[in-house]
Amino acid sequence: MIHRKGIILLLCFSVFVVIVVSGCYRIRSSNGGGEIKNIPSGRIINVSDIALPEGYIIEVVATGLNYPTGIAFDDEGVPYVTESGYSYGEVWETPKLIKIQEDGTLETVATGGKNGPWNGVAFSEGNFYIAEGGQMEGGKILKIDREREVSTLISDLPSFGDHHTNGPVVRDGYIYFGQGTATNSGIVGKDNKKYGWLDRFPDFHDIPCDDITLAGFNVTAENVLDESAGEATTGAFVAYGQSTRKGQVIKGALPCSGAVMRYPLSGGELELVAWGFRNPYGLAFSPLGNLYLTDNAYDNRGSRPVWGAGDVLWEVETGKWYGWPDFSAGKSIIEKSYDAPGEDDLQKVLANYPGTPPEPTAVLGVHSSSNGFDFSKNTGFGHEGEVFVAQFGDMAPEVGKVLSPVGFKVVRIDVSTGVISDFAVNKGKRNGPASWLKSGGLERPIAARFDPAGSALYIVDFGILKMSKNGSEPVKNTGVVWKITRKQK
Repeated sequence: MIHRKGIILLLCFSVFVVIVVSGCYRIRSSNGGGEIKNIPSGRIINVSDIALPEGYIIEVVATGLNYPTGIAFDDEGVPYVTESGYSYGEVWETPKLIKIQEDGTLETVATGGKNGPWNGVAFSEGNFYIAEGGQMEGGKILKIDREREVSTLISDLPSFGDHHTNGPVVRDGYIYFGQGTATNSGIVGKDNKKYGWLDRFPDFHDIPCDDITLAGFNVTAENVLDESAGEATTGAFVAYGQSTRKGQVIKGALPCSGAVMRYPLSGGELELVAWGFRNPYGLAFSPLGNLYLTDNAYDNRGSRPVWGAGDVLWEVETGKWYGWPDFSAGKSIIEKSYDAPGEDDLQKVLANYPGTPPEPTAVLGVHSSSNGFDFSKNTGFGHEGEVFVAQFGDMAPEVGKVLSPVGFKVVRIDVSTGVISDFAVNKGKRNGPASWLKSGGLERPIAARFDPAGSALYIVDFGILKMSKNGSEPVKNTGVVWKITRKQK
């Protein structure tokens, strides 16, 4: 039996540990994978610098790509990759769909305008479908036909903010796509000005998919749009500088933020699949026909910073609400464990919840940026029914501090148990991107997809992206496409 005095001493010790750990965390400098002193002028490629499970081999399919993001295969199994045309850091290029020839040469099939990023591509019945991020004109789903003509299938998606139009994936005559949120956690603030869009679209904000009732939580801070105005008070789901009140109802609309939606390829009405996500980036259907997605979790930044929220793999149930902006991975962020060190306690923004968030399939690393993924459907490749996820890696210190690099690899997940295992990772005593390790391995994997036969896993590697206090600094033409296969016995 523990005496009362012992309980008091134990509690005091626990409080002491929490204070010390929190204090040490605040004092320590960030050490993310993109926080390299000097930006390399080019990319070193060396397959021997990548560790794989026994029996697997990796090779280079294409190099010199400019911010590649997604990959798809035509009727003959030929790979096509998207070049984004935009990178965080307000870097603009021309988005492209590129055919990768058998000898590794690149052929431009179609191009877009200044409305990137192109965040992914799907192929179905002779047509390619592109998720256009929409930084300048709003998100779109584009169609590229056999004659390489580009047309718009869907437009005016709410994609001017931090996160964009993602995916897509085609199934049973519908195109499914994800739409990210405008903000980190519901309230427009100074971090959104740093991302560039608040100056361009000062009235833009998150849009709920159904009517919501607000708790009336507001943030008052320096007015970043008008210094002469002094301070600005801003609430959730409203434009910068607008306050909210308890009980205020915000009407839902479609299209909306933080949602998965679908649209008939033959034309018709846009439909809501599920909502309450933060940034639903990767989408894929399981061998059983169930929809899964990767959701990039909260950052420790902005008007309502959230600390320690891991990325999530969800199995999507139609009509469900998944918890953003008051839950992470099914748990309330009002719990103390999500309070950022040195910041005020988190407050909820919704007075009533649209439902109870489901349990996640798996929770991945905090700031790992777990993005494009695919299911293994071939016993020859192995791990049939498991998902392979490309982890772009942390963007510290912009998203929050990390003490060592997170992500920068490919992991596999057993969806029946949620167990996560490394699959392709750079060799070395420490984890990190090739530029950080000064090696020739993986840099920033952003998409993983199997070829039509399921015998080869293609990895799209965005390339070198340095992070500093000023933000993102991407390096052009350092993108790579890798291919992983299993040795024949």
